[in-house]
Amino acid sequence: MKLRYTAQALREIDSAISYIGQRSPDGARNVAKRFQEILTFLEERPYAGVATGKKNTRRFFLKPYPYIVYYRIHTDEVIIQRFRHTSRKGR
Repeated sequence: MKLRYTAQALREIDSAISYIGQRSPDGARNVAKRFQEILTFLEERPYAGVATGKKNTRRFFLKPYPYIVYYRIHTDEVIIQRFRHTSRKGR
């Protein structure tokens, strides 16, 4: 599977990494590294995430960090839709 990102997901990823980086450059690198590990995993196992109840939409937690990746599976693509902090309400 190949990866694709929505514009909103890219904004959220950039915002989160920038926010963390202002407080802890090492923390930002660690979160970014874990995110990349998750993306590699999802390319190989796209159905590993938890179904959300919305058609073809799943979520995967960025443990041990408090972030969730929301994504859709569409034919041969994993489309990253959102990158959210777990304390934020809604989807």
